[in-house]
Amino acid sequence: MASISPPVCDFGWKAPAFNLPDVDGKLVNLESSMGRNGLLVMFICNHCPYVKAILPRLIADVKALQVLGVNTVAIMSNDPSDYPEDSPENMKKLATDLALPFPYLLDETQQVAKAYDAVCTPDFFGFNHQFELQYRGRFDESRKETAPDSTRDLFKAMKLVAESGQGPEQQIPSIGCSIKWKE
Repeated sequence: MASISPPVCDFGWKAPAFNLPDVDGKLVNLESSMGRNGLLVMFICNHCPYVKAILPRLIADVKALQVLGVNTVAIMSNDPSDYPEDSPENMKKLATDLALPFPYLLDETQQVAKAYDAVCTPDFFGFNHQFELQYRGRFDESRKETAPDSTRDLFKAMKLVAESGQGPEQQIPSIGCSIKWKE
């Protein structure tokens, strides 16, 4: 499994629309997902060791961002045929078991991942309240293991977006597993 990184932030790039089912089948769209101070769109999956390594800390940071008016949605775009852990049933189990504080959406056609140019899990897109991209960077400096005393890059960036509408100029790309595209 190769580690890959997404491109750097394209400041001001507008969030592509989406309308995807959550783990209970309820449709969730971009507009209704926006918080009063921003929106974090993240591409994750169940099987990726990078996602597994950060998930408890990610959940805590998402809860802290909600207090700041930043909402979050997670999108799973992998083809589950070769990765059964990413099946809709397992997505629902993960969402329930961890009481995810954000909608976990299924991008079965992979069109949303393509529209966002998502390349890995996790891949983070932080938007201000005007749907303008302000952050496309890493969660923190950890990889597959938790780095002690690591800087909370994602949280700090989205806190700045919530307070000022602008993301940090310096951003370090995320790293993770490639999205598993359909043939």
